[in-house]
Amino acid sequence: MATTPAGLARLPHASRSTELAEFFAPQRTPSTALPSPEPFLRNLAVGVLEVFAGVREVDQLARWLTEDAYRKLVTRANLAARARSARGVAARRPVHTIMSVHESSPADGIVEAVLVVRGPARTRALAVRLEGMDGRWRATSLALL
Repeated sequence: MATTPAGLARLPHASRSTELAEFFAPQRTPSTALPSPEPFLRNLAVGVLEVFAGVREVDQLARWLTEDAYRKLVTRANLAARARSARGVAARRPVHTIMSVHESSPADGIVEAVLVVRGPARTRALAVRLEGMDGRWRATSLALL
């Protein structure tokens, strides 16, 4: 019977699966290893507004969002599509101007921002929380106010 050295003893199954899950899970990235968030925020805001207007597919934003944020955006986009259908209004490309971007960083690798966006009918705010994951910014929360 072969013996294993003390440092190479087999771990219990539950402990090994926890370590593997942590290894393959999205890895946090510090702010110093990430690009400036402002261009990302501006592009994301335009994309989200186009999704709500019905001229962009939600799938095009999937790589920029976490799973939870993606599901909420899909739900909200479906509601907007139903509202357009009920009113008999066709999807049109929105004309929006990003008036300002306000950012704060409550912790390393996290940015919370509000973008003030002026549209043809009214001015709105888009609140976004970004987290650095796997060397890039990803939106974990979106709220169009």
